[in-house]
Amino acid sequence: MTAAIDPIELASRLIAVPSVTPASGEVFDVLEEALRPLGFEVHRFTLGKAPDGPVENLVATRGSGSPHIGFAGHLDVVPPGEGWTGDAFTPEVRGGLLYGRGAVDMKGGVAAFAAACSELAEHKGTISFIITGDEEGPATYGTPRIMEWMAERNIRPDMILIGEPTSVDRLGDTVKIGRRGTVNMWITVPGAQGHVAYPHRADNPIPKLARVIAALDALHLDDGTEGFQPSNLEFTAAGTPTKATNIIPGSATTQLNIRFNSLHKGEELVALVRRTVEETAPGATVEAKISGEAFLTPPGPIFDIVTEAIRAETGVEPELSTSGGTSDGRFLIKLCPVVDFGLPNATMHKLDEAASVEDIRALTRIYARVLRTALG
Repeated sequence: MTAAIDPIELASRLIAVPSVTPASGEVFDVLEEALRPLGFEVHRFTLGKAPDGPVENLVATRGSGSPHIGFAGHLDVVPPGEGWTGDAFTPEVRGGLLYGRGAVDMKGGVAAFAAACSELAEHKGTISFIITGDEEGPATYGTPRIMEWMAERNIRPDMILIGEPTSVDRLGDTVKIGRRGTVNMWITVPGAQGHVAYPHRADNPIPKLARVIAALDALHLDDGTEGFQPSNLEFTAAGTPTKATNIIPGSATTQLNIRFNSLHKGEELVALVRRTVEETAPGATVEAKISGEAFLTPPGPIFDIVTEAIRAETGVEPELSTSGGTSDGRFLIKLCPVVDFGLPNATMHKLDEAASVEDIRALTRIYARVLRTALG
C-alpha cells in the first residue's frame, strides 16, 4: 500500500512553484507525482491561444463506474503583490500557519483532497480530479474546455465537490450550494476634444457619463430570493484618456460589475444596461462579458454527505450559502450537483496568505469522510 500523503508537505511543494495564472508545467508535475502512486490515471492537456491561452488542465481518475465523485479545483494563483513578510513562493510554517501564495486559494485544498485519497486504499466507483490552470483568469480554456474533453470520453461524475475556500470564521461554518452570476461591462461615452477655454468648440462627455452613472446607480434590480441575496451593480472604474488640465476629453469611460441572483440572466442585464445608457447618453457604447450565470444546487446527497462529514469532524453546523464571489461551479453545475467547501478564506488573495496547519489536516479528514460515505 502506498504511504499516506502528508497534506502540509504536498501543499508546501505546490506553493513553492510560482504558478501565477495561467498555471502550467511544474506545478502540475508535483500533483501528478502525488496522484500516480495512488493509482490515478492522469491526463494533462494544454488548450487555447493568446490572449486567453494557452492553458494547461488535468483530469485524473481512479476506479470505474458509479458512484462517481469528482473533486474540482485549480493550481493557478493570483500575483503575490509587494509587501510580504517573507517570499510568497517560499512556503513556511510559523505559529501553526502555513504561509505562501495559494495556501488558502487553493493549493491547500488540493493537497487535502489528494491526502484524503491516499487514506482510502479501496473503494467502489470512481474518484476524479478536475483541475484547471486558469480559474483566477478568464477561464476561457479552463474548466469549460475540461468539460468538453470529459464529454468526449464519457467521463461524468454523479456529484462534484469544489475545494474553494468557503469557510468564514472557522473551518466548516460555510458550504456554498450555489453562486451568483457575474457580468462585467465597459461603457464609453463619445465627445469632441477641445480647449477648456473654448467649450463651444468641443463636446464634453464627462457630464453625460455622470448622468449615465447616476441612472445605472438608481436601478433597483431585486430584493433577493430565499436562496440568494439581492443583486448588486457596482462601478469599478471611471476615467478619460487625457491627463492635461486644459483639455476637454474626446471620450469618457466607466466599467461596472453586476453580481446577480437567479431572478436574472446575464444577457437580460446587459440589455437593461444598454437601454439605460442609450436613453441617457445616445451614441454611447456598451461592451459586456458574462462570466457565469447564477446557479443553485437543489437539495440532494452531496449536501448531506458534506454537511455530515463537517459535523462529525468539527462539531460545526455549516451554513448553506450562496454569498460571495463565483467559482467554476458555474460551469460544472451543467454536469451534476455541486457544492463548494474548503478552508477559511480570510487571507485569500491578500499579502501573507496563510492557512492553519490544523485546518488543512482537519479538511483532509473531512474529505476522507466524504469519500468513504459517497463511495460506500
